[in-house]
Amino acid sequence: MDYDILIVGAGPAGLCLARALSGKGLRIGVLDQQPEEALAHPAFDGREIALSQRSAHTLRELGLWERIEQIEPTAFSQLRDAQVLNGPNPLGLVISHALSPRSELGWFVSNHLIRQAAWDCVQDSIATHQDITLLTGQKTGRVWSDDHAAHVTLEDGRTLHSRLLVAADSRFSGTRRAMGLAADMYDFGHSMLVCCMLHQKPHNHVAWQWFDYGQTLALLPMNDDPATGMHRSSVVLTLPSHAMDPVAGMAEPAFNAEIARRFAQRLGSMTLVSTRHVYPLVGVYPRSIVSRRFACVGDTAVGMHPITAHGFNFGLLGVANLGKAIVQAHAAGQDIASPALLQRYQREHRIATRPLYLITLGLARLYTTEHPAAKVVREAAVQIGQRFTPFKRAIAASLTSLR
Repeated sequence: MDYDILIVGAGPAGLCLARALSGKGLRIGVLDQQPEEALAHPAFDGREIALSQRSAHTLRELGLWERIEQIEPTAFSQLRDAQVLNGPNPLGLVISHALSPRSELGWFVSNHLIRQAAWDCVQDSIATHQDITLLTGQKTGRVWSDDHAAHVTLEDGRTLHSRLLVAADSRFSGTRRAMGLAADMYDFGHSMLVCCMLHQKPHNHVAWQWFDYGQTLALLPMNDDPATGMHRSSVVLTLPSHAMDPVAGMAEPAFNAEIARRFAQRLGSMTLVSTRHVYPLVGVYPRSIVSRRFACVGDTAVGMHPITAHGFNFGLLGVANLGKAIVQAHAAGQDIASPALLQRYQREHRIATRPLYLITLGLARLYTTEHPAAKVVREAAVQIGQRFTPFKRAIAASLTSLR
């Protein structure tokens, strides 16, 4: 047997799982089609990741939090409060940290820094334990499993064998598909543009989710720009896909003015300070995330719409739960890929993720339709939510709880 565990995908979820399993007496392989240079030096991709308190705790346990602070001391920005706005109404639903026992609901940090820290921490594990093998620049061919092992052929002709195969290769996972696991996909017909911008007026570490008419805007507060001291945020603009190209392709001065206009000048003048990135919005929920000697983690297990900012949080939850189950089984001399273990992992993960996934689909549909009746329902829902404190307290608890 080549490996006890072979992980396909060296993104944050795959690398975090390898890190969590290192030092436990397991032989771990991590396979990715990208070259090592790209994985070792991930480029800025525009995405700011919202971390719940539980996810922040997991990153600290794995050593990523400290590593990120070493890379960029101002990387972690507080998510103090969150507000949801509808249409032109400046008053909306506010989720305050005061509803929780903490001084912040969570944190924001750039995705490329998480990727960098995960790679660096895996390198530390390799140096300390010599139990992780990185196989980069390798595309997979056939993937299958039997009662004894999972098998992956590579384009160079080799076949790898492992007691457990884990897919962490994106929501559109080729590995999951090769294993015969179907997934339900919902294409929202919209694209999301993300970038970093400076702005005149402060954000006070309040995140915005603004369902305006004809567009959706999000503002993810970052720490002030260390070079200029100006207020800084990650800006997310969602439009129907056919309407995105003209905006994304604007010259920088026109783009700055256009984004400030779309934010109704609520932040004053705005200035682009990063590259721009556009992503399609597609929700993915596999009908199963386990099979014989096979499991999915990260976006491969559930691909969330970013409206609820829980995609990476669910990814880390799956890593923590699957990793714990594997370590316990191995320590007890049990099969780390037994049907009972994998089914238990699937059951726990689906209970944790499916309700919010379905709620997210419903919210995204409701708050992106322009039907007059839907607009009335949208506004009523926001105002009722603002007046119903137990609802807001439940949202705050979901972000701040470590359980």
